[in-house]
Amino acid sequence: MKLGVNIDHIATLREARQESFPNPVAVAKEAIAGGAEGIVCHLREDRRHIQDDDVIRLRRLPTRLDLEMAATEEMLRIALKIKPDMVTLVPEKRQEITTEGGLNLNPKSEKLNPKQIRNSKLGKIINKLQDKGIIVSLFIDPDHKQVEAAAVLTADFIELHTGRYARASYIKGKTLTVKKELEKVGVAAQQARLIGLRVNAGHGLDYHNVKAIAAIPGMEELNIGFSIIARSLFVGIKKAVAEMKEAVQ
Repeated sequence: MKLGVNIDHIATLREARQESFPNPVAVAKEAIAGGAEGIVCHLREDRRHIQDDDVIRLRRLPTRLDLEMAATEEMLRIALKIKPDMVTLVPEKRQEITTEGGLNLNPKSEKLNPKQIRNSKLGKIINKLQDKGIIVSLFIDPDHKQVEAAAVLTADFIELHTGRYARASYIKGKTLTVKKELEKVGVAAQQARLIGLRVNAGHGLDYHNVKAIAAIPGMEELNIGFSIIARSLFVGIKKAVAEMKEAVQ
């Protein structure tokens, strides 16, 4: 199981005071030393945390960079210039604290329309990224229609949104709900693999709820940020990442 460490919250702390520190690149280096196989960052349209220069400097590190971004022309231009190893396309709302759910890949019809999906703005952005050798992942809810649409779009990966599972795991006495949400992620992962998609997962995962997701067959990588950064306040980034690596094995 690979671990991608999201460092957005380091940039959030820096931007809170408009300082030059803490440095997301320095933290990324510590995460790599702790065992992270990749670094994840989200360049938002409003630049609330990660900045363009952060992405440029992170790209120079000797590790895989997964750039999360909205499917916009501005972000496409940046991605084509910087050429991260992977782009994960995510929905984005200006007022949200964190990403609230997955992309809706087939918004105009309940019936799957392959031609319409391929010719959509999203489909064209995916093609342009892949033409430059950039791996494309789509952040989606664990829903069979979304998985089917991701395959139609010829994405390389999907990243299954684990937020509902994670929220359920925080509530005592909700065992059946946790089981139901975990099952949704597992079924979606199996469906994706059967139709040729590779599978990652992330959102809300922590040291207590991650093992069940890590145990899903075919899951390749878990992308985790907040819980690792929160833990690092007590033990440091390198140890926090090492502890998460142990948890997902």
